[in-house]
Amino acid sequence: MDGSRRKEAHVLVFPFPGQGMVNCMLKLADLLSGAGLHVTFLNTHHNHRRLSHFSGAHSRLAQRPKFRFASIPDSLSEEETRSVFNFFDLEESMRTRAAAYFRDLLLAYRDKDPDGWPPVTCVIADGLMPFTIDVSEEVGIPAIMFRTISACCVWAFVCVPKLLESGEIPFPEGADLDEPVRGVPGMESLLRRRDLPSYCRQARNQMDRDLQVMSSVTASSNRARALVLNTFESLEGSALSHIRNHSPVTYAVGPLNALAGTSSDSGSLWEEDRDCMSWLHSQPDRSVVYVSFGSLTVVTREEYMEFWHGLVDSGQRFLWVVRSDLINKRGGGTEEKQAVPAELEEGRRERGCIVGWAPQEEVLAHPAVGCFLTHSGWNSTLESIAAGKPMLCWPFFADQQINSRFVSAVWGIGLDMKDLCGRSIVEKMVREVMEGERSEELRRNAWEMAEMAKKSVAEGGTSYNDFQRLIQHIMSFSSNVPAC
Repeated sequence: MDGSRRKEAHVLVFPFPGQGMVNCMLKLADLLSGAGLHVTFLNTHHNHRRLSHFSGAHSRLAQRPKFRFASIPDSLSEEETRSVFNFFDLEESMRTRAAAYFRDLLLAYRDKDPDGWPPVTCVIADGLMPFTIDVSEEVGIPAIMFRTISACCVWAFVCVPKLLESGEIPFPEGADLDEPVRGVPGMESLLRRRDLPSYCRQARNQMDRDLQVMSSVTASSNRARALVLNTFESLEGSALSHIRNHSPVTYAVGPLNALAGTSSDSGSLWEEDRDCMSWLHSQPDRSVVYVSFGSLTVVTREEYMEFWHGLVDSGQRFLWVVRSDLINKRGGGTEEKQAVPAELEEGRRERGCIVGWAPQEEVLAHPAVGCFLTHSGWNSTLESIAAGKPMLCWPFFADQQINSRFVSAVWGIGLDMKDLCGRSIVEKMVREVMEGERSEELRRNAWEMAEMAKKSVAEGGTSYNDFQRLIQHIMSFSSNVPAC
């Protein structure tokens, strides 16, 4: 004997505790399980409860013999909110307190698995949690990082130290946000200040906490055995080439929602209102504007009313996802309780449908949907691309600013409404995407991009091949495991 033995591959997948990250990484876990690997999907207790209650994917995957769910505390109390305003508090809690629970779980799964499963041979963790690299490697388990943002945003974050050194960020007070940004190679003629990730715009000095955290977690990806991105070569080939100069082992495996074997059921942490599907069935083809700002975006009461007026005044049919916490209630305000004017309610009754949460992939795939008014989160952007639907972008934070710029100025599959939401602007741009001079061009470009996405995930496509290479990489970790 050579003192080693072959073990079955067992991957532990650990997303950052947010809706978009959980949904995206659950799709990856689904695919890895479908390839025959043992998969443990690790959530926080808080999100595990919500996922098990609302997600169709949870019910389906829990039936698989080689798939299981596990959870650890996020170290926040149930009374503490997990909204966009507490994003970095949650990041700090995971890094400084939940890391110990993660280590204990890994040791338990390594030494004596409670279900009799083979030991964990690989961890795939969200890139927002680089502590998982250190903990995993410390206990002898290789770690791979997964970033749920776009490759173009990852590359922009890689360039943050250079932008700081050159003085391009932080911006001076009152800066012209249309000033070009020169310090992101490959994007010199494209990016303006307003297109950089929101943390760059919001930073007031070089030691800004949020900016430093995002720059640090991106740099930490180099310490992982590999980097996985939910994108595809024909969409973000230039950014991927730059990233691979820094992280040579980078797999582009997206769009994950389009890869063969995935189901349309979601990893939703919200209860989906399926009545909207019945409403869509009764609408003409390409007649509906689907409106959703994702799970974290918040708007003021004034912005909310501007969107209301713009949608109704456009004369278009609309399906609008209005979360219970969409309107910003910070400061104890009660404005959100005011009634919507009668003329707007009349417009909704005639042409609209409002729900608290929707089965988004099904909605986007429906022939009645003509465009997507979106916050430009990366999951939503890819889902719209896969469905071949043009977008109207109103980004809120993080990678959304740069995503919306690429949607409009590079890929030509939508319009960018960044930093604007006056009712007349909303009305004008909704009409432009749905029936304006460029509407046919946008639809054609969106359809062509959807075809490229399909080719990337089909057998022999770039994402298909990268996913196969990822599986082989994971399998290599279990080839020579020290004997107990």
